[in-house]
Amino acid sequence: MPPILYYGVPSGCSFGSIVALEWSGLPYRLVRVEMPQMIHAPAYLAINPVGETPALLTARGEVLAESLAILNHIGANAIASGIAFAQGTREFDELNRMLAFLNTTFFSAFASLWHLLEHESDEHEKAALTAYGRARVERAHAQLERMLGDKPWLLGEHRTLADAYFIGIARWTKYHAVVDRRDYPNLQRLYDKLEADPAVIFAHAIEQQTPAVSGGGFAGEIGLEEALGFKRVA
Repeated sequence: MPPILYYGVPSGCSFGSIVALEWSGLPYRLVRVEMPQMIHAPAYLAINPVGETPALLTARGEVLAESLAILNHIGANAIASGIAFAQGTREFDELNRMLAFLNTTFFSAFASLWHLLEHESDEHEKAALTAYGRARVERAHAQLERMLGDKPWLLGEHRTLADAYFIGIARWTKYHAVVDRRDYPNLQRLYDKLEADPAVIFAHAIEQQTPAVSGGGFAGEIGLEEALGFKRVA
């Protein structure tokens, strides 16, 4: 059985896992999870009790949650693709360092801004959370801008899981007008290159439910209830 990725829409960070699967060449299936309504459904809570996306049902029928764990699982099975590295190597450590930064700093910088979109706030709270979010997003962009420098990809000469994860998060600026990516020319250059990548174009089409052409091992979408039938019962 190919692994099954549960991806969240609209604009979930699971986008990066779709891109990584496309780059890996591994066979896989997808399950669409409409947020927020479907993440609270019993069928999805049976997959991930935390009620968040993404989640991955592995080829063994076991559930794996959290983007970093899923990306590393994909990478461990696709070393030959060049998007990941063998554990214990310097390259593996560098990849994990970058993934950790993207998760703990770049991703989390948007937290207060997402809160504003998803919850009602009075004007005082809105102003405070916006200022706080803007400062964090600006700082994260400036840090990543320096880390990238003039390298073609986040880790150097070749694309990796880090680039896949980055593009899924970087697009969130369209919801939160607190930075202009053009002020960070290195990040803008990387963003533009990724947006032209066939795997990223495919992932956008999947989210938008428009015709999607896979260059990897995509084996089709299935429904949430159908996917439950593949889950191993403990």
